Order: sequence, then structure tokens, then C-alpha cells
Amino acid sequence: MRINRMLLSVALVVVALVIQVSVLARLQLPGATPDLLLLVVLGLAFVYGPVSGALIGFGAGLLADLAPPADHAAGRYALVLCVIGYVAGMTRPDNGRLKSAFTPMAFVVVAALGSTLLYAGVGSLVGDTAARHVGLGSLLFTAVVYDLLLAPFTVPLIMALARRTENDPVADSSGSGDVAAGWLASGTGLRIGNQRNGMRLRAARSRAARAGRIKGVKRL
Repeated sequence: MRINRMLLSVALVVVALVIQVSVLARLQLPGATPDLLLLVVLGLAFVYGPVSGALIGFGAGLLADLAPPADHAAGRYALVLCVIGYVAGMTRPDNGRLKSAFTPMAFVVVAALGSTLLYAGVGSLVGDTAARHVGLGSLLFTAVVYDLLLAPFTVPLIMALARRTENDPVADSSGSGDVAAGWLASGTGLRIGNQRNGMRLRAARSRAARAGRIKGVKRL
């Protein structure tokens, strides 16, 4: 991982963990708790790819395992987020561009379900049966609802910040733009990357037209 990726990832994970422990965990919502840490891992993995996504997921999960008031075995959530980060990174297109919000939103649902099931499955292997007492069906439903409500306000921003750390002139010159542009374009009707390219094209055409008119006047 490059140093700029590492610094941004650490900062976002630490901020998300603080908000997760100090705010979201204390809301006492029915069922599951909104998983901001999971959404941070997803947003970074969508931009950085599977290897970085797995590393970020493992580090974020390990911090969550060690942060109070964690009452489960260390490494349990690290394994879950490592797998989620890797699989989410696999959905990143080769050109780094998402044309619609369907893919990230669908993966938020898959990640919420998968992380809950995997966490409960690992817990059953180590003798933690808390999910059975709460009700696995209720946990799955509320995890999907909470994460879907939180995702539009967090994942596009995280993806945009992550793209800013990618100093790839080839990707910039090819017009890949922010990976989050696809999410925002389909979700809000704004075509961020296309607007930039369209404005540049119109400006170039206007300059060519002015140059043609000036040459025509000089010939006369």
C-alpha cells in the first residue's frame, strides 16, 4: 500500500471506530447496530482493489476487536472484514469507473448480510451463541436497513476521498475521474465526470471557432 493510501485509511478507520463505539453503539436501536466501520472498508475497497481492501478490512476489524467494550475473541471481526474487503475490491472495474449506484448499493446489502452471518458463524465455532438469543433473522434485517440508510451519506464521500489519494496520471488523462461519480450520477442525476469533459470539449470548440473567424478576417 502506498503511504497516502495508508494515511487516509488509518484516519478514516480511526474516526469511524470512534463514532461507532461512542455514538452508534449507544443509540440502543432494535436489532443490530449501524456498522460504519464496514461502510468505510467497502468505500476504500471499491477504489483500492481486493488486496488493499483485505488489508484495510483486517486492520479495521482488529482494532474493533481490541477496542472496548469488545467482549469477543480478538481476530473474529478482523477475519470478517478481511473477507468483505477482499470481495468488495473484486467488484472494482478495470477502468476504475462505476456507471451506476446499483453495484455499490447491492454490495452494501450483501456485505451487511455476509458480515452478520460470518460473524455469527465464527462465534458459534468459539462457543458464542449471542446471535441465537437475539434472533438471527432480526439481526440480518436490521443490519441491512441500518447500513442502507447510512451508506448514501458515507460511501460516496469515502470513495471520493480515496480517489484523491490516487495520483495516477494515466487514469486521470483517460477520463476515469472519481469512482464515486457513477454512484452520484445515478443517485442524484448529477453527471460529474461527464460535465467536466463536456465543458472542456465545448471550450476547445469555441477556441477553434474563434481562431477560424480571425483567420477569415485576416484573409479578407
